[in-house]
Amino acid sequence: MDKKTTDVVAYFTIFGWIAAYATGDREASRFHLNQGLVINLTLIVLTILTRIPLIRIIAGILEFVAVMLWIMGILYAVREQENEIPLLGGIRLLN
Repeated sequence: MDKKTTDVVAYFTIFGWIAAYATGDREASRFHLNQGLVINLTLIVLTILTRIPLIRIIAGILEFVAVMLWIMGILYAVREQENEIPLLGGIRLLN
């Protein structure tokens, strides 16, 4: 995959991230691979938390915010911009 395709696919579920990491341009797309991993893991955790009755509403609101951040990340990848998404953009999971 070329850089732009790798950048965009990295945001589409954890399976898309794995595909982008395995077959894409890892070095050139490191920024969006990291952002995609952070947002995907955040969405997975929040989805699990929405199953807990006592925190369902708060987790649901946070999940909505995370989806908005996910959309921002995809738009940045399509535009080939390396802007950090708010709140989660500073987290580095990949070196």
